[in-house]
Amino acid sequence: MYFEMQSLNSEQRSNILHSLVLPRPIAWISSVDGDGTVNVAPFSFFNAMSGDPPLLCVCIGSRQGVLKDTARNIAATGEFVVNLVSEPLARRMAVTAIEFGPQVDESAQAGLVLGDARRVKAPRIVDSPASFECRVRQLIDIDGVRSLVLADVLAAHVMDAAVVDGELMYFDPAPMELIARLQNPGWYGRVGDAFQMPTPSVAQWDAMQRQGVSDGYLAWADDGPAAR
Repeated sequence: MYFEMQSLNSEQRSNILHSLVLPRPIAWISSVDGDGTVNVAPFSFFNAMSGDPPLLCVCIGSRQGVLKDTARNIAATGEFVVNLVSEPLARRMAVTAIEFGPQVDESAQAGLVLGDARRVKAPRIVDSPASFECRVRQLIDIDGVRSLVLADVLAAHVMDAAVVDGELMYFDPAPMELIARLQNPGWYGRVGDAFQMPTPSVAQWDAMQRQGVSDGYLAWADDGPAAR
């Protein structure tokens, strides 16, 4: 089926991306307002945009046409922490998605343990398998009710069990038990069932073509790990 975005309403357009861009990592953002009130909320329009400089990007929507607390806090302070979500923390994350008022501390409602960050004022979630301390590089007002945040990663906290090589920065995702957002409403997926697939070099690909085995390489997708 073909869908013309301009002919759809706001909810339909949003549902297309929510349901088809899968899986989406979850930015469990902790922030503070000018008075130091803590806010914690999850966002799944989020990803890494660059490795060096290390940049993260997240889009924060609105509630009834008013920017969410997280967006206002980030605009006011220029800082926040992105915490990744493990399966054991999934229900606590869901509690922080409840639309509480601006003076309600979602972390307290969810029973989260918060700890000091090193480079920013916002706290991190201690039990998160990985957290990134961030400072805003650019704020983009999309339409008056959505904010696109591009941020520099100043520091990272990673659970010890996931560190394979702290010099080469190799990490094992298995101990982190990360989850990702799937389609609406309320669907999530586990990070697992991984397979390794190195990309051939140009020389390797040319050699496969000369040997007549490039079709075999492509057929791997029909019955290999990618097909399962």
